[in-house]
Amino acid sequence: MTTTLAGGRAARRQTMRRIRPRRSPAVPLLLAVGAGAVGVLWLWWHNTPSIADDNGKILNAGRITGLLAGYLMALVVLQMARVPALERRVGSDRVARWHAMSGRYTLSLIVAHVFLTMWGYALQAGKSLGDIVQQTIDSINQLPDMGKAAIGTGLFVVIGLTSIGPVRRRLPYDTWYHVHLLTYAAVFLTFWHQITSGNDFAVEPTAKTFWYGLYGTVTALVVWYRILTPLRLNLRHRMHVAAVIEETPGIVSVLIGGRKLHRMGAEAGQFFRWRFLAPGMRFSSHPYSLSAAPRPDMLRITVKAIGDHSARLRELTPGTRVWAEGPYGALTAQRRSKGKVLLVAGGVGITPMRALFETLPGASGDITLLYRANTTQDLALWGELAAIAKERGARLMYAVNSPEGERPDISAENLQRKIPDIDHHDVFMCGPPGFAQSVYEALRGAGVPARRIHHESFEM
Repeated sequence: MTTTLAGGRAARRQTMRRIRPRRSPAVPLLLAVGAGAVGVLWLWWHNTPSIADDNGKILNAGRITGLLAGYLMALVVLQMARVPALERRVGSDRVARWHAMSGRYTLSLIVAHVFLTMWGYALQAGKSLGDIVQQTIDSINQLPDMGKAAIGTGLFVVIGLTSIGPVRRRLPYDTWYHVHLLTYAAVFLTFWHQITSGNDFAVEPTAKTFWYGLYGTVTALVVWYRILTPLRLNLRHRMHVAAVIEETPGIVSVLIGGRKLHRMGAEAGQFFRWRFLAPGMRFSSHPYSLSAAPRPDMLRITVKAIGDHSARLRELTPGTRVWAEGPYGALTAQRRSKGKVLLVAGGVGITPMRALFETLPGASGDITLLYRANTTQDLALWGELAAIAKERGARLMYAVNSPEGERPDISAENLQRKIPDIDHHDVFMCGPPGFAQSVYEALRGAGVPARRIHHESFEM
């Protein structure tokens, strides 16, 4: 059984929008982050008139790494705040990669800071490097807020270990997610010793004020966008499961009802983080893309059963309350810069592509969708796609394995043969990482500039 969900008037209005491409603010943001790091280094330089001996060099290295670690901690939390300007303009996948990279640098700086500072203190007390453990214990017992900092550092280490690729792949997503939330506690616990034990803040009141302002601003953003905004959204729209329909074996669509859902600000190509308030699912929040344009009374997600959470969606019953956060993602019509568009979907990556296929502005012949699946039976939502293609004069192609299991050839040469002017297209793409990488290379070989290949992934 399949379901057809047309976008109605809201989708038609989206289709008629004038193309207004947005520039990503990623480069200015990175420059601002770099400027902040330079400011932190200047603070150290300004408060360091001279370095007399090796002990001074070690302690000052500890100061530098500590200051930079404190600065990056604030950025790590900011990247978790789900600020719309980041999530929708830069892209959730890019912000996630920034977060992962910042986290690795932060943990490395924290470890270096602790080691160098305790080593310097040991030498200052007439001890050797071998006494660093005892010196650490003495510092925790004697210096203000060091006990809290030690606990916070331990939490950072645990979070870092669970985020290592092989470890994370073995952990259930929900376990990793909830361990990751300990970052807030770790930052809170380590913040106070920066103020009470940091020489730079003791001698520079302006720097202390800035530090409070930095962490206070980040805290306010977290509270607003992680707590208050979702609370307001869900109280206003009162979402619930309206129906669960099997599209193909292993793929289901969940229809979500509610009030004035078209006013949530969601666009085709975006996703929400969904929490279904059913037994065994209340504490799980997972990202799923919209598979149709928002309607005033209905949203739809289409999900393949590839894990415990996604497999249990078929068990949802009508009336189950739904808690959502979003919309997130930058894979929208605003990325478009050319008149013609190629949409490429691999497997269940068809979900955001289906919504874009219906709503992207374009005249007859401007929009092409290429759908990759293992078999024709795996082409979820095919009936809807065919109807949209017929109505809009769009082109619909599929690429499936041969009866012998041979994969189709999605190469630069084949793409150019099927779409001769492909280098004059914007390309939107969604699918598994390996598939996306191979298609990206084929598109580049076919002459499509990297700036016109738009892709978003939930992998971190």
